[in-house]
Amino acid sequence: MWKIVLGAVMALPVTMGVAQAATVDVSISKTAFAPSSASLSTSDTVKFTNNDTTAHQVAFKPATGVTCSPSPFVLQPAQSGTCTITAPGTFSYSDPTAPTLQGSFTVSAPAAPASLSLFAQPTGAVIYASKATLTGELSTRKAGESVIVRATPCGRSELTKAATMQTTSGGEYSIDLRPGRNTEYTVQSGAITSAPVTVKVRPRLRLGRIAAHRYSLRVFAAQKFAGRYASIQRYNAGNGRWIFVKRVRLHATSTHILPTVVSAVAFRSAITPGTRIRAYLPQLQAGACYQPGTSNSARA
Repeated sequence: MWKIVLGAVMALPVTMGVAQAATVDVSISKTAFAPSSASLSTSDTVKFTNNDTTAHQVAFKPATGVTCSPSPFVLQPAQSGTCTITAPGTFSYSDPTAPTLQGSFTVSAPAAPASLSLFAQPTGAVIYASKATLTGELSTRKAGESVIVRATPCGRSELTKAATMQTTSGGEYSIDLRPGRNTEYTVQSGAITSAPVTVKVRPRLRLGRIAAHRYSLRVFAAQKFAGRYASIQRYNAGNGRWIFVKRVRLHATSTHILPTVVSAVAFRSAITPGTRIRAYLPQLQAGACYQPGTSNSARA
């Protein structure tokens, strides 16, 4: 298991949460609307019920943005009807046939649904065994809220719980993880879940000079690369490019500690002494769960 440590970084946007619409009930009696005033949002519905023994009409001022059913909005005894108000503001209403029956609504836009952002650093690929930082913010900005990190490593379909932490001041969180291969992450706080972010991983390649014209290459990852090929390249100072020299075939080795698996090869090359050389593992050899990898440079 890789060590999980807390850290601090930046943040990215993401999703979720759904605002709940409500129904505001208003009773009509002979003497009053009850309640005579209420606050609601533009996503809410007002339900009027006539509990009097005579018919009553409900008229709004202003009427713009108000839609009622039935129309015209006249309710017989025991009848109910509904209204929606799609514009924020203050709306008064009354019964033109009974001037003492008056009321008002204060209407606001619905509160934005809570969301949880997720950001990954670095934005490119990390080298195997290096840390990636996940960071973000809970839109409620509450501290002390539990945040669960869930991971889906490449090659697997199920979500696994990778870590748990708590938000700090301003609803922020940050955590360092060491993914073993390309991994998709989400974070969750209560019923709020972020959009996924994928952290890509490159195998770690180490190239060393053993003796004159003799070299060793080791590849570190969470899977074996035995049987796959790495390219040996030399640096051409004249045009500033790396030039292909030869391919070498990796072999299995027992010198590893799980989850790390080491694949290695010793090889010869008659490269001019003093020339910079490196090894490169292309995408075809890295496979679906890793990015291409490049070793350190060494002197021939």
